[in-house]
Amino acid sequence: MQPVILFIHGFGSNGFGSKAQIMRDYCAKHDIRFIAPSLSHIPALAWQTLTELVEQLSALLAPQQLCVMGSSLGGFYAHCLALKYDLKVVLINPSMHAGTSLQRALGDAINYYDDSPYQWRESYVNTLQQLEPEYPSPLTNKSCWLLTQTGDELLDYREAVAALPHARQSIETGGDHGFVDFERYPAQIIAFFKGTD
Repeated sequence: MQPVILFIHGFGSNGFGSKAQIMRDYCAKHDIRFIAPSLSHIPALAWQTLTELVEQLSALLAPQQLCVMGSSLGGFYAHCLALKYDLKVVLINPSMHAGTSLQRALGDAINYYDDSPYQWRESYVNTLQQLEPEYPSPLTNKSCWLLTQTGDELLDYREAVAALPHARQSIETGGDHGFVDFERYPAQIIAFFKGTD
């Protein structure tokens, strides 16, 4: 059974970021359904969109067919969804404490898609803090795969390593927040989601 993949982008990004595009192209070549919505920067709206999407898709698909993956803030949302809906998940340089790490972004921000400005507010940080689950995460190496690079200049990779002690972990030396050479991973990610790796 082919997985159906929901990809969640990071802070200020959109569904056409580089990692989403790499996965989209791979899935298109292998007849795998792939969805990467461009979400609101407002966490309450983004979370509502994601939960509605997961609930609607799950009602149409076989059990365990829907899988989720996310990068940075998208990794935070993806982890929360995996816990809430019992989904397999891949996390790429995820923000495990998004409400804390995004305190530094308060004020004027720029959307990476079209350079449009928006305000990142204290209330948004509060929403993320309310969403944050308790750690360590109960997700296991069968349901969760952490991909992280030690050279991440925005997030301390050790936070994700500590928060996901039971997950499968691939910790690469060097790299950056965008995850260098991500194109090495789509086939392995699909195998993980299918349980054939």
